[in-house]
Amino acid sequence: MRVVAAMSGGVDSSVAAALLKEQGYEVVGVTLQLWPRAAGSGGCCGLDAIEDARRVAYKLGIPHYVMDVRQTFADEVVDDFCREYARGRTPNPCVVCNNRIKWGALLDRARELDAGAVATGHYARLERDADGVLWMKKGRDAAKDQSYFLCRLTREQLARALFPVGGLTKRQVRERAAALGLPVAHRPESQEICFVPDDDYATFLAERTGKTGTPGPITDKQGHVLGEHKGITAYTVGQRRGLGLAAGTPLYVTAIDAVTNTVTVGGREETFSPGLVAGHLSWLLPGPPAFPLAAEVKVRSRAAAVRGRIETADGTAVRVTFAEPQMAVTPGQTVAFYRGETVIGGGIIEQQGR
Repeated sequence: MRVVAAMSGGVDSSVAAALLKEQGYEVVGVTLQLWPRAAGSGGCCGLDAIEDARRVAYKLGIPHYVMDVRQTFADEVVDDFCREYARGRTPNPCVVCNNRIKWGALLDRARELDAGAVATGHYARLERDADGVLWMKKGRDAAKDQSYFLCRLTREQLARALFPVGGLTKRQVRERAAALGLPVAHRPESQEICFVPDDDYATFLAERTGKTGTPGPITDKQGHVLGEHKGITAYTVGQRRGLGLAAGTPLYVTAIDAVTNTVTVGGREETFSPGLVAGHLSWLLPGPPAFPLAAEVKVRSRAAAVRGRIETADGTAVRVTFAEPQMAVTPGQTVAFYRGETVIGGGIIEQQGR
């Protein structure tokens, strides 16, 4: 079977392509040109990444193409990122990119190339149960598990996905890359959002939208003004640093209201929520979910999963109640639903539970 391997120029996607070739697949390497960044800028958007992917493809003896999706990426991912921050929300562009770009535009390209699947270097696994039903599982390396970022894929997209490194640890992946002589075996990982230079969200948003942050009040939950913020795009729920407030106890952002241009702060105990409401749902169950249902819930990629009860809130949203209150439940972020190691779905946090 022919497989399109998404090659970012990093070690994970490079080893994924190598493993596919070892397994007998006809591999076609494709690097997505996502964002206009210069050579030396690093990350998966830089020209250096494209050149690294090309060198790996040559080493593996597979064809390699560069797919220009800059306009689609700008429309679907970057502009969504800007809109969400303007609404006082904190988006997760990597989740959107997986759903709309890697298993959107790239999957369309795979069909044009008569490829049966798209493979990536994500740390997640695919397994079939005794009835032949396909499920997505957490990556074997708990420290690198990326199933959270894939929770909004559809079952149709999952059926065309491959995750060759999901059963390996990061150390094993680097060892395999070194053994194969791949030129990216020791390439460092990028920890930033690929299109935001130096992880400076406020500057990026101002340059992208042409709008600078509008100062407004920082208040407590009673409405008492404690200070002035420099624009809501510089803040996120749960944030402690950079508030510029003199207080006897640490203060955290507990809410952001774009309509009134207000940032609300409180003590750490005020950042905890008993639940959430989520929309933009995607389910990886073989049939419609039967509510109420029990699941483990993750509200951030590195957060521990907590037991929860999921019920319908209306026709397009669900209400989740946590077994234990969770800190910094953030509108705009992704929530992932699990049963043990198995991903059963995900959505976007619309509001904290009351």
